[in-house]
Amino acid sequence: MAGALRVASGCTAAEEVMSGAQPAGSPAKGNPDALLSRELGVRSFAANIFNYTVGSGIFSLPAFAVIGLGSAAPLAYVACAIVIGLVVLCFAESGSRVSSTGGAYAYVETALGPMFGFVAGCLVFTTGWFAAAAVITAVVRSLLALTSGAPGWLTQVLMVVVVTILVTLNMRGVRTGARLLETITVVKLVPLLVFVGIGVFFIDPSNLAWTTVPAASTVLSTAGIIIFAFSGIEGATVPSGEVKNPARTVPRAILLALGASTVLYLAIQFVALGIMGPALANTGNTPLAEAAGVALGPVARTIMIFAAVISMFGYLSANVLSEPRGLFAMSRDGFLPRQLTAVHPKFRTPNFAIGVYGAMVAVVALLGNFEWLTVFANLAALSLYLLCAIATLVLRKRDVRMDGQPFVIPGGPLVPIAAFLAVAWLFFETARDGQQFKGMVIALVVIFALYGLRALRLKMRAAPAPAK
Repeated sequence: MAGALRVASGCTAAEEVMSGAQPAGSPAKGNPDALLSRELGVRSFAANIFNYTVGSGIFSLPAFAVIGLGSAAPLAYVACAIVIGLVVLCFAESGSRVSSTGGAYAYVETALGPMFGFVAGCLVFTTGWFAAAAVITAVVRSLLALTSGAPGWLTQVLMVVVVTILVTLNMRGVRTGARLLETITVVKLVPLLVFVGIGVFFIDPSNLAWTTVPAASTVLSTAGIIIFAFSGIEGATVPSGEVKNPARTVPRAILLALGASTVLYLAIQFVALGIMGPALANTGNTPLAEAAGVALGPVARTIMIFAAVISMFGYLSANVLSEPRGLFAMSRDGFLPRQLTAVHPKFRTPNFAIGVYGAMVAVVALLGNFEWLTVFANLAALSLYLLCAIATLVLRKRDVRMDGQPFVIPGGPLVPIAAFLAVAWLFFETARDGQQFKGMVIALVVIFALYGLRALRLKMRAAPAPAK
């Protein structure tokens, strides 16, 4: 869990900065961020954001865009880019003001206090949890696309097998998981670039002609699914405490990575739609593989399916490497049962937390489908973006600055307000036709209840013992 790793049991780093207990940016005693080495520059931080964002979703989502909008499918990506563009401008200013490790959690905590910081951390965890379940369903269905006539129960079995492999790898040590990620980082990008570079020569322009102009509500409801491919900024900005000159590096890296991701996504959608036209809507979880097969034959289809599986497995490896540490931290800080702080005596990993997280992902994957899980993960991410937009306004009003002159978004409060309104509109259009909104409300109730129970427990501990 990105944010909850910094949930503190006492006075938070944000409270110290806001109260004046320590000068912003000074390496105060007891501040663990002061021990981190600031090594990430614009290129390396932008690459981290780009690799975190461009992952598994783009291999499956072009079909959903065509289902919702037909030949106008690229509009969903444009809508996502506009909304995320406003959001990342908020991230850019907040990240230039708050240089603590934690990303969105640190920004919200510093601006709005520990309770909303905890909510932000839990939303990051919820996004990762349901996103992992969604990607597992896509992995299994991509593998089954290589076969024909597979029995229905095989899908459930393969989901459990995939989770078991991931849990086992990560229980054996963080180095094993990290080494796997290094191998996959380049592999996931190469087939996408090759698909665009070669596929562009097989485009039929008639497939790109619009038959109707969709309504704004239809574009936004489709964007509510497609934005899954754009999410990741909330996790990628977590290493803010290890960035050189964050006031300059964070905004430039965020905007550079977003621009590169948007161009790549639009190119992929145009090529896939140009090759297959409306038939792309019927390709399920393997739209790019089917488009590659139409253009270059069955071998290309198989290669693209394997590339998608590798990319998705890479995302899942990163997910299972990081998210269980959030359960570990929340247990350490008294929000969850103490058993989740158990550490394997040989591999020195939070083995119980990893196992519990694996079980949580498997259960949700077995109960849901890709679209349902994706939408729920997106609602959690959008809720986090709403908090970040508010946090940007508060940080600016209080003139919080931890490391140098901050980046200030031009236009005064217009961009954060526009970000809040755009995200709220997208949230409404995404949630109004499904049950995911009810689930999101329940999740928020549980999050606030956890925080309230812990606050009550701390208050009872602090109460003086009765006189004898």
